[in-house]
Amino acid sequence: MLASQRDHIDDVLRTAAVPGQTARDTLIHRSWLRCLHEHRLDPTRMQEAVILPRERLREHQDPLEDFLPIARHGLESLYQQVAGMGYAVLLTDAQGVTVDFIGDLQLDQSLRRAGLHLGAAWSEPLAGTCAVGTCISTGEALTVHQDDHFDAMHIPLTCTSAPIYGAQGQLQAVLDISALSSPAAKESQHLALQMVRTYAHHVESASFLQRFRHHWVLRLSAAPQFLDVNPDYLLALDATGRIVGHNRRAQQLLEPGLAGLPLVGQDFGRVFEASTQDLERFVRARPSDQGGILVAASSRLLFVQAAPPAPRPAARAHTGTAIPAPLAALSGGDAQLDQRIAQAARLVHTPVSLLLTGETGTGKEYFAKAVHASSQRSKRPFVAVNCAAIPEALAESELFGHLPGSFSGALAKGKRGLVQEADGGTLFLDEIGDMPLALQARLLRVLAEREVLPVGATRPVPVDIRVIAATHGDLQALVRAGRFREDLYYRINGAQLALPPLRTRSDLAWMLDRMLAQGDGMAPVLTPEARRALLAHSWPGNLRELRNAVEFARSVCQGGVVRRADLPDLPDCAAVPVPATAAALGAQHADHAHGDAARLREVLRATGWNVAASARLLGLSRMTLYRRMARWNIVSPNHSLPH
Repeated sequence: MLASQRDHIDDVLRTAAVPGQTARDTLIHRSWLRCLHEHRLDPTRMQEAVILPRERLREHQDPLEDFLPIARHGLESLYQQVAGMGYAVLLTDAQGVTVDFIGDLQLDQSLRRAGLHLGAAWSEPLAGTCAVGTCISTGEALTVHQDDHFDAMHIPLTCTSAPIYGAQGQLQAVLDISALSSPAAKESQHLALQMVRTYAHHVESASFLQRFRHHWVLRLSAAPQFLDVNPDYLLALDATGRIVGHNRRAQQLLEPGLAGLPLVGQDFGRVFEASTQDLERFVRARPSDQGGILVAASSRLLFVQAAPPAPRPAARAHTGTAIPAPLAALSGGDAQLDQRIAQAARLVHTPVSLLLTGETGTGKEYFAKAVHASSQRSKRPFVAVNCAAIPEALAESELFGHLPGSFSGALAKGKRGLVQEADGGTLFLDEIGDMPLALQARLLRVLAEREVLPVGATRPVPVDIRVIAATHGDLQALVRAGRFREDLYYRINGAQLALPPLRTRSDLAWMLDRMLAQGDGMAPVLTPEARRALLAHSWPGNLRELRNAVEFARSVCQGGVVRRADLPDLPDCAAVPVPATAAALGAQHADHAHGDAARLREVLRATGWNVAASARLLGLSRMTLYRRMARWNIVSPNHSLPH
């Protein structure tokens, strides 16, 4: 079989095209070329299935926490259609790792050996031409049948996969059905391909509707018959009429008419011959009404139904846990931030230490204060300590206090340290990675023994504190470098919550309006040009930069109206003329992408192309970093398992 597989591949690749070749065969042909020339794989190597251990698997499942329950229903429905036919149903993440699986328990060992199992890794650089890996590489649904597989180990299998895309055009997951063997030709899998495509679309739509339930959602279709239950195209709008999400089909239909600009961020009126005032009419309209028809900028006619935002309760429920008001107030509906808030809500009344990570300015102290205000400690002090700002010579006495005359320059009456000041409440340790090693050892004892020994004292003082630490850096890298104690790292890392940067949040418009309303007197009003300019900025300084920009505009504007000229000099704000042209916006988008891509490459090189470490340094989830690498065609020089 090994020699015949090598001969088969050699015969096909000897010519640029094969007589009678189909479009699907072209995908296989190109994949083989990648396997040989890019991935440097040997078709005779007989690569055994790679199954990730449980702890590695959790790293791939955790970023999909909200998505997996929705996708599970699609997996179960699909499996019911093929049960008893020898198929297993797999769901992988965008790196090709199987994060959910349904198969015949009687065949469990055989499925595991073949890699049709939970935790199996199916990326193309690892497994060669295969349905999941080649689907990820091409973005196309396809069947890889028997000797279509590059690796001889997989020749008995027949596998069919379809991509599932996220709400901003990124590949989110892959749905696959595979069988250990098939006596029939590849054409026998045509129905399997259609079924996988259909269920992938169902999962994508269900995930979209759940994520954007608090936004305006437009259901669009070229025909009215299935508009209620199975719309072709989905769009989500924020309160200002800006597009904040779309399904894959809507992106493919509408984005080509936008002069190279992404669909997300565009005004509703720029994409369709309508305005946001028409949305209410589309709620009431039925498909048979003329009022239920939209004309796209490309002159394409679409039937439409609109659903207004679902009411957002004061305390939102998530997996059975009520969200306290201080935490709920942090988000305007961003899915990633909502996930972190829900995790924190489950921990507010526990003694578990929290470690908040994210870029500088993402609101880690605001988040810590909200956790404190939501807890039973809310009536006791919240004490914030910037570990990077305290002079090292004074750090010990500042944190732990001192007795009278315990050292030269000590206060005559002594001093209670910040740890004691937090007794009964919360101690927030910001930028804890900058704490000196000697101080780390003393802090570890405080956290372990729940008592503090002031400088010059012989008896410790008991303290009752909840510790929340924060960092914008990579503490694990500091541990490996010997600059941070490993035992302290595990002590403060009871639960780690990564806060998203402002540029990735879908609730930017909500945050902007909230900050405008927080000053004295009436909130100023933004002109459309000023709002577009602010929403176009990438906010490298995050919430801190946004707040400064709002305060600047509030101070210089006249008559309670913020115009474009009232905004501070933000580099990418300045790139948006009034009125904005498609060409200028496209150039601005390209400049941002170039700068962000260069920064990402720099961080990846600095970490030796360690994706996990790079994600932590940038304050991103690994999923977001992988998506950006794919978007900017950044390829690691190391061909290995997904991190």
